[in-house]
Amino acid sequence: MTGAFATLQFPALPAHVRAVALAVACLFAGASVTRASDGAASLIDVARQVQPKVVKLYGAGGARGLEAYQSGLLISGKGHVLTVWSYVLDADEVTVVLNDGRHFAAKYVASDPLTEIALLKFDPGNEEVPHFDLAAAVKAEPGARVLAFSNLFGIAVGEEPVSMLHGVVSAVAPLEARRGAFASNYHGDVYVVDAAANNPGAAGGALTDSQGRLLGMLGKELRSNLSGTWLNYALPAAAFAPTVDDMLAGRFTPADLTEVDRPANPLSFSALGIVLVPNVVTRTPPYIDRVIPKSPAAVAGLRPDDLVVMIDTQVANSCHEATRLVERLEHDATVRLAVLRDEKYLEFTLSAKPNETAAAEKEK
Repeated sequence: MTGAFATLQFPALPAHVRAVALAVACLFAGASVTRASDGAASLIDVARQVQPKVVKLYGAGGARGLEAYQSGLLISGKGHVLTVWSYVLDADEVTVVLNDGRHFAAKYVASDPLTEIALLKFDPGNEEVPHFDLAAAVKAEPGARVLAFSNLFGIAVGEEPVSMLHGVVSAVAPLEARRGAFASNYHGDVYVVDAAANNPGAAGGALTDSQGRLLGMLGKELRSNLSGTWLNYALPAAAFAPTVDDMLAGRFTPADLTEVDRPANPLSFSALGIVLVPNVVTRTPPYIDRVIPKSPAAVAGLRPDDLVVMIDTQVANSCHEATRLVERLEHDATVRLAVLRDEKYLEFTLSAKPNETAAAEKEK
């Protein structure tokens, strides 16, 4: 049954869709109601215990190819939500939807570019909401049975519980990003799982053991630049728990990736043939002011007035942020730029050719 999809309820879906979903769930009913030989609770019992601690998040998105939803972990009874930092959070208001369908407006508290986590907060009133205790998180070894809980594909649109996937830990291995497979700031060990856990909407969901004890948080979608395969993984709780403690205590100061992760010979916008508008305020939008003729950017089709919104998988909120993200890459790296042009979302892939770009600049 490894990797089986087991969403338990679909009350808001059309009747014919719900019938198909329930039929699929019945195929795995045996796995759901039996008890494991090691004494673990049944999957249904664990699901009922864990699902109220996972929330659905709705924020920015809507452009072609960008889903405006993801998942989050409740980590305090007072409404603190831990999730993955992404473009979904780049909104004036992020909506948190609890397991019972209640909606709350959440405020941004802090984020860490190294672990790519973000902390949000909503006000549940006088009520204590169910939550994970990060201090009680456990570790797993390869071969351990795990469960992944998330708003996978946006199925849980209302009061439905989030989806649950069943699988095992295939490996505990470092996430290699520099000049390698995956575009991620995080370089530490991750849980690699054999279930298709990292699909749209899953980022920020929970990975637990068979008893519902927290192991870690599902990461964003990552595709290998080398093999083209997608990675299903989760960040171990130990990788972010100390940072979250600092965030909750108000003593967290994010590291500057420009210094921490800047290669000796970094890429630059000028090497790509791009000149951004002057960075005059804190959050100057990263519009392209000029494209150098015959440069990689010109050949790829980028134009003045294009708004750079993403660099690889990272959101570029400002000229400063866009420059910082580009400078994290090696000078000969291939980079994917996503831009908005006349309200259309366009993607371009280009790599720097310093000699040609320099020559084009001289010809100008």
